[in-house]
Amino acid sequence: MAWFLKTGPGEYGEGDRFLGINVPILRREAKAFYELELPEIRRLLSSPWHEERFFALLILIRRFERGESVERQRIFRFYLAHLRYVNNWDLVDLSAPAIVGEHLAGKSLDLLRRLVRSRVLWERRVAIVSTFAFLRRGKLGPTFELAWRLLDDPEELLHKAAGWALREAGKKDAALLRAFLVRHAHVMPRTMLRYAIEKFPRSERLEWLGRRRRD
Repeated sequence: MAWFLKTGPGEYGEGDRFLGINVPILRREAKAFYELELPEIRRLLSSPWHEERFFALLILIRRFERGESVERQRIFRFYLAHLRYVNNWDLVDLSAPAIVGEHLAGKSLDLLRRLVRSRVLWERRVAIVSTFAFLRRGKLGPTFELAWRLLDDPEELLHKAAGWALREAGKKDAALLRAFLVRHAHVMPRTMLRYAIEKFPRSERLEWLGRRRRD
């Protein structure tokens, strides 16, 4: 996991530590702790151990899913207040759609527009990955807007996330994805473009890649 989540010197997960507990075990064991109070969850979420942060997020997600409006608002605010601990891509991808995306579905995109301009890599990833909750509802506009805002992002992790989101939007409406590509394929980072067109026929993929400017 230390290698997979890039924890070496200068890498995006530098300094993260692992207990060696795999995800199915964490999911199974978390079922017994969904009633933990927020101060206890905060202790887990601020842990130096990656699995403890993952465990805390599993609990928050279940609390959010089962909560009424007031509880959901409480969990959402708690999550944003402790966003600095959601600091690797697996933690973001686990929690951002389930909490931020679900809370904001049908609401203003202002928060996501702020996050996508953040200097913090993980906050930008939260912004784009949160739009998966919108995609599940057939609302594609936020994904295309935030992907557009990430076209010049320097981080490949954001290129992957944006391309992944575009690919899923294209499953809902391939014509909209192609219209986006007509406007932007020539300037898209290669990784973002490759992910976005992954489900297209090979001949079409080659055509889109051919439109892209050389680095």
